Amino acid sequence: MKKLTSIVVSILFALSLSGLAFAQATKEANPSPEPMKVEAKKAPAKKKTVKKTSKKKKAKKAKKAESAEKAASAPETK
Repeated sequence: MKKLTSIVVSILFALSLSGLAFAQATKEANPSPEPMKVEAKKAPAKKKTVKKTSKKKKAKKAKKAESAEKAASAPETK
């Protein structure tokens, strides 16, 4: 009877230690994720571009301005 109780106690002791070992193994295998810091990033500001007009368009505008000035300065005849 004494041998039987010692065997039962040793088995219970071994099972209690193995339960702790398995519990520790699962904690290491699946660590809890750390909370992530979320930082808001602003989109880069768009640069304002100056519209480039072609030489032909500039020449047309200059011609219109000149013709408007000539028409305004010319005397009207009736």
